[in-house]
Amino acid sequence: MTSKVAVITGASSGIGRASARAFAAAGYSLGLVARSSAGLEAARREAEELGSVALLVQGDVADPGVVEQLAADTEARLGPIDVWVNNAMVTVLSPAAEMTAEEFRRVTEVNYLGTVYGTLAALRRMRQRDRGTIVQVGSALAYRSIPLQSAYCASKAAIRGFTDSLRSELIHDGSSVRLTMVQLPAVNTPQFEVMRNRMPGRPQPVPPIFAPATIAEAILYAAEHPAREMVVGGSALKAILGQKVAPGLVDRYLARTGYDAQQRPEAEVAGRPDNLFEWLPGDRGSEGPFQAQSRHQSLQLWLREHPALGVVSSVALAAAGAAIAARRRALG
Repeated sequence: MTSKVAVITGASSGIGRASARAFAAAGYSLGLVARSSAGLEAARREAEELGSVALLVQGDVADPGVVEQLAADTEARLGPIDVWVNNAMVTVLSPAAEMTAEEFRRVTEVNYLGTVYGTLAALRRMRQRDRGTIVQVGSALAYRSIPLQSAYCASKAAIRGFTDSLRSELIHDGSSVRLTMVQLPAVNTPQFEVMRNRMPGRPQPVPPIFAPATIAEAILYAAEHPAREMVVGGSALKAILGQKVAPGLVDRYLARTGYDAQQRPEAEVAGRPDNLFEWLPGDRGSEGPFQAQSRHQSLQLWLREHPALGVVSSVALAAAGAAIAARRRALG
């Protein structure tokens, strides 16, 4: 049995599934939770092929009892939890005025409260040992909301608010438990095939789109090198900076582009089942239907992984910029 233990929520598909592979390859034993039994069993097989072991709990993170069972069973079978990754999510593509109260409640319960329940379950164990890392899987949309995903954007912003508050409390207590949030760009996951959609076109992520394996690499890095926050992808960084510098301008830009950018030319299939309230049968893996457009590298992640080279590159760029400015002044 390996010496490190990681818990990953929403592990049956998408980012959670890719993260399970990444942590297994890095030598972690895994505690995994999701609603899909087929996806969980496939995740366990992949972990075993990589020399790891995985404990599975089929259930919904919106139920705090399921989350507590995951934590207790993981520690009883695998040992103390070193890393807890809160990743489970659902979403709805719809104008806010057309959504129901039940839809808003469901997204909030899974995304936000599921993260709160996971964090509390991890803290109950990590604080006693005064060690461990909790990784919140966030999004650039935690800072900059987009149209048609009001419930999802609000849930990610709520996670950021909760995490910032808790981080200050841990600092106040002198705790060695680490808390980090990874803010993501658009990712090619199967959610775009199973999310609830009220729009005429089939859903798609807003380009540029990143591969789940790249995001999983970032989550693993954040777990082992926890900073306050980590932004993955230039598009995520631009969205966050745009909100800070010119939010009104971004409002108008998204009003013009945000609807079409989230829909494919193909028409949505009427009556297509979705996973908002009930899990869907089958194993969907980590990849969605946009492999051809997916990016497998992130400059922000590379700079995090190679800080010395990043400093050298920054100095070189600054020197080059200064030289160009000096030359222009001389010619002027």
